Amino acid sequence: MSPVAGAKDEGVQKSWKKINEERKALKKQRKQEKLLKQLAKVQKEEEASNNAKHSQKSEQNEKKKAANPSTVSIAVPGSILENAQSAELRSYVAGQIARAACIFRVSEVIVFDDIGLATARETKRNFEADDSDDAGGEGTSRTVRSSCLQLARILQYLECPQYLRKFFFPLHKDLKYSGLLNPLDAPHHLRQQNIFRYREGIVTEKLAKEGHCYVNVGLLNDVLVNKALTAGLRVTVKLDQPQENVRKQRGTIVSPDEPRRETGVYWGYTVRIAHSISEIFTKSPYPGGYDLTVGTSDRGSSIHEVPSKFFNYNHLLLVFGGLQGLEAAVANEDKLQVDDPKLLFDHYINVLPKQGSRTIRTEEAILIAMASLQEKFNPQVEDIEGELIKESLPRSEDTGGIIPKPSQTKMERKRKRQEENEKHPLVVKDESITQDVVLQPENGVEMKKPKEKKVKNNPFSSKKEAAVVDFTENGVLGTSAADDDFEIVPVGKADKTSTEASVDDLSRFD
Repeated sequence: MSPVAGAKDEGVQKSWKKINEERKALKKQRKQEKLLKQLAKVQKEEEASNNAKHSQKSEQNEKKKAANPSTVSIAVPGSILENAQSAELRSYVAGQIARAACIFRVSEVIVFDDIGLATARETKRNFEADDSDDAGGEGTSRTVRSSCLQLARILQYLECPQYLRKFFFPLHKDLKYSGLLNPLDAPHHLRQQNIFRYREGIVTEKLAKEGHCYVNVGLLNDVLVNKALTAGLRVTVKLDQPQENVRKQRGTIVSPDEPRRETGVYWGYTVRIAHSISEIFTKSPYPGGYDLTVGTSDRGSSIHEVPSKFFNYNHLLLVFGGLQGLEAAVANEDKLQVDDPKLLFDHYINVLPKQGSRTIRTEEAILIAMASLQEKFNPQVEDIEGELIKESLPRSEDTGGIIPKPSQTKMERKRKRQEENEKHPLVVKDESITQDVVLQPENGVEMKKPKEKKVKNNPFSSKKEAAVVDFTENGVLGTSAADDDFEIVPVGKADKTSTEASVDDLSRFD
């Protein structure tokens, strides 16, 4: 093979084959160096992402360590529904209790049986049959009064967002008149157009990738969350991108307490059934139970004697009596060894001294007590004032009704008409009376004028004024000044004086 031109002469001339091999070796070496650089870059990115994840986890742990806001729980007897005269009123009483709990940001509503098994007057239903703690190992099933179940069911129905009710509440006779109840309009009852980073939803059966599932949160598209859960569960979702018209929305499952803890927004209440007054205290969902208990009765001490910011609490329990008060509930409880309800509570108060009525209904007592005790409360952990986006939460006018625009109101239309009349005043022509006048044009064809309205003399004026009829130069009958303020009504009989005076112009005047 001939020597290669331009090759270095080191005593031995290189062939094309060796030169190609050297070039391939150089290319391979460069590729390896490039791959090593890419690998180092990927490792750095992974380290940065890991550090970011660790920082996020540490932040989340810090957030978890943050204490939840102090809570207020109320206990209501289910027997108050038995005093209602009809099924509609039973539902309405439950709706009033739900409204009061939502208005005053109550965290838990307890429905307890204040009558007891021995004095039950109506059939009870099986409830929590698999409750091993209270079954006593004898195979017996727990029962609860129908009124307690109905009250608890209506409270849960009203607390649930509207777009989730069809999944959790099938047709039931206890909810027959739920359409008559006033909606709570709570902050977590978000509409589709509302923008907020937290939403309540239900896990759907839609297939998702491993370790994930889809949740229906009331938007056009379901949200893909980071956990695989059983279909039909109610969950609280935190959206990654809480904007409108996001086709593929993603989110994370969070605790129901997080929205209120992080944003200060009231996120509804929970409902619990207690089979007796003693279970109100023993089945508390909070670790350590309630640190402050308050009973309400007309036999308690006056609320005016309680100083401001006196009730220092983290978990407050406020118990209301039924038709016969808390004394009857204590008397019907077999497990308690006390007869005086004052011994069960830290404070026993009368929320309305010198009441005008002999009795105060329980739904009324809740509103009175919560309003009176607002200045007496001193929570250990108060709700934060979150920086919420404007228009993100539903306002009071977003209740489903038709609200007219400012230009559609009655006063606005009246004002516009007045302005138009001032700019363009109307010219009113006096067309009070007409008559059939036959005209003779030059071509000999008869033409008739259109009929005009007839006028009746003012019946409230004197006879002399009523008989006076003025004629204009054109032959048109006029009215007097006394007739201007009265309505003109047609007359069945003719006026003799007017017909005789204008025989040439009027054939008859009916």
